[in-house]
Amino acid sequence: MAEEQDDLDLRELSDEDLVLQMHDDLYDGLTEEIEEGVNILLERDWAPYKVLTEALVEGMRIVGIDFRDGILFVPEVLLSAKAMKAGMAILKPLLAATGAPQVGKMVIGTVKGDIHDIGKNLVCMMMEGAGFEVVDLGINNPVEDYIAALEEHKPDILGMSALLTTTMPYMKVVIDTLSEKGMRDDYIVLVGGAPLNEEFADAVGADAYCRDAAVTVEVAQDLINRRHNQRAAQ
Repeated sequence: MAEEQDDLDLRELSDEDLVLQMHDDLYDGLTEEIEEGVNILLERDWAPYKVLTEALVEGMRIVGIDFRDGILFVPEVLLSAKAMKAGMAILKPLLAATGAPQVGKMVIGTVKGDIHDIGKNLVCMMMEGAGFEVVDLGINNPVEDYIAALEEHKPDILGMSALLTTTMPYMKVVIDTLSEKGMRDDYIVLVGGAPLNEEFADAVGADAYCRDAAVTVEVAQDLINRRHNQRAAQ
């Protein structure tokens, strides 16, 4: 397979075949090939947003499905996400210049007292791969950090992560503070982490529990679409 890849000249492929090859290369986590593919499509006068959606986002959607279904695992998805980020790095300044639409914006961080971030990092990569703008607050975030980030970045979604049963309850502290400040209804709140479940998400007042990064993308897209439809109907 590797020899075939070496022999393959991406420039000789039609646009359609190149996009399909990029889906395969994303799946295999081939960073250099993704960078080359993005540049070739741009040279062929593809709009940056079209490259993003048809080559990269669609490729990561396929990765996400197989991750959700247990065909791909975290190390493989991290490689795919790294290749996606390399492609995005080329497109980001071009997208900003053309005012391309964002699917939505998310602020995400691990809660106070918790320093685990592998799952959160995977969510960030997968969300960016789906066309979201992501502001990553990192680990060990007190409620003040979340509030400040929400006020500064004005996202659609707040994501909170915890891997310890001792830090899970802090999610309720953040959500209760949002309610006290009259901010709760301004944001979709998603929570995730190994010890969590749907009952916990309901109990703390979150909009949804997301068991992994692929599910997070699906839930986020669904809730954003519902919110847009509700606003359009008003």
